[in-house]
Amino acid sequence: MTYLLALDQGTSSSRSIVFDERGHIVAQAQLELPQIYPQPGWVEHDPLEIWRTQIATARDALAKAGIAARDIRAVGITNQRETTVLWNRQTGLPVHHAIVWQDRRAEPACAQLREQGHAAAIQTKTGLLVDAYFSGTKLQWLLDHVPGAREAAERGELAFGTVDSWLMWKLTHGKVHVTDVSNASRTMLFNVHTNQWDDELLALLRIPKALMPEVLPSSAHFGDTAADLLGHAIRIGGVAGDQQSALFGQACFTAGMAKNTYGTGCFMLMHTGGSFQTSQNGLLTTSAAQATAQPEFAMEGSVFVGGAVVQWLRDGLRAISTSGEVESLAQSVPDSGGVMMVPAFTGLGAPYWKPDARGTITGLTRGTTLGHIARAALESIAYQSAALLLAMSRDAVAAGGAPVSELRVDGGACINDLLMQFQADLLGIPVVRPAVIETTALGAAYLAGLSSGVYRSTDELSQLWRADRRFVPTLSSARAQELMANWEHAVRQTTAA
Repeated sequence: MTYLLALDQGTSSSRSIVFDERGHIVAQAQLELPQIYPQPGWVEHDPLEIWRTQIATARDALAKAGIAARDIRAVGITNQRETTVLWNRQTGLPVHHAIVWQDRRAEPACAQLREQGHAAAIQTKTGLLVDAYFSGTKLQWLLDHVPGAREAAERGELAFGTVDSWLMWKLTHGKVHVTDVSNASRTMLFNVHTNQWDDELLALLRIPKALMPEVLPSSAHFGDTAADLLGHAIRIGGVAGDQQSALFGQACFTAGMAKNTYGTGCFMLMHTGGSFQTSQNGLLTTSAAQATAQPEFAMEGSVFVGGAVVQWLRDGLRAISTSGEVESLAQSVPDSGGVMMVPAFTGLGAPYWKPDARGTITGLTRGTTLGHIARAALESIAYQSAALLLAMSRDAVAAGGAPVSELRVDGGACINDLLMQFQADLLGIPVVRPAVIETTALGAAYLAGLSSGVYRSTDELSQLWRADRRFVPTLSSARAQELMANWEHAVRQTTAA
């Protein structure tokens, strides 16, 4: 049997999963990653803790699988995107904590870029809106605020990387300083048309080019793990940012195929093939995970509060004691009884981009119960995701393509049958849950397997993908449109003030 090892370094935990060549999980291990909040709006991680937890789970997963490192054909890496690490090339030590993707400290620098009129040029080159979410202004902040960092960077003594680059540096004992196109495309410094760091963008943010890692396709020979770490050297054969990796793990390889990840938030990506499309509906354009040097793209939209609304029911309202109870509470009523919840706890993301919006619950009557509120909370995840997919379909049609014909789903909340059925009803297309919902890690394993000869092509990977359940719409198109109109009315109420 051939095995692949996926390292899945996320925001709240580090995981490692051993897959067999059929894409089945053999063993997995997970450790929590501590969060650091120096002040409001700032979020950091200790890069040494990222490394410690990741290598520990890799060793644990191999032990649980009962196999040795020499039995692993290749390692794939997937990671929290945009999180920014800066380290000393000589000592291998970080010069500061990693600045996490959620961190907002670089917003003043972004506001300045927008005021100076650079937003359109940046979007044209990178596909991104100017926002503190992305790595470039985080790196700029580190260079400007860590004593001596800018001077050391200009002398070539420092290295920048997203989490994948940091892990590969550690895995190879500093022999390689690389990243892949999907992670590079989230920095606001990378020209996605040429797949190269952009000299003008580097100059605009005053970032020395010597800091930057080499960029390879997502399926490539990135290097080999040092033999002493896992007991044998293993080829690092695949790397992709978590959402692009999930798109790949869902076998969405061609234009028009889409997936939605239901986690704390929701991340929806639609493959657009080799076509770079600028959204007219508030979405981002990003590099898809690429098996070759040929650029491939995806449209992306994010829902800020997805599964987090269930956490709020549990921890804020104390309506449930565990997250798993929400489905039975929601099923205690036949519908939401006219109640609408817009969980804009941190504003509204795509396609609305209303950062000042705040959460609302509307349609309350004396007959409203906790069951109605729970159902409205679950339905809010589907409404927000439907608004995203409808925006994507409008962009696709405007570019001469076809609207999305089915939605593949993954992430923790996709196990909720009530939510998935309502999602299909709203969209009017099938919602398909795969047999393996760990598609982020699976995508990294597939990319590693492609470059190491385990798989011959993406066609072979498409054959491996298996559905667990297909949710088919049961509502009429007219009723679905009526419900979406009610949702849009509720959204307008949250932003009316």
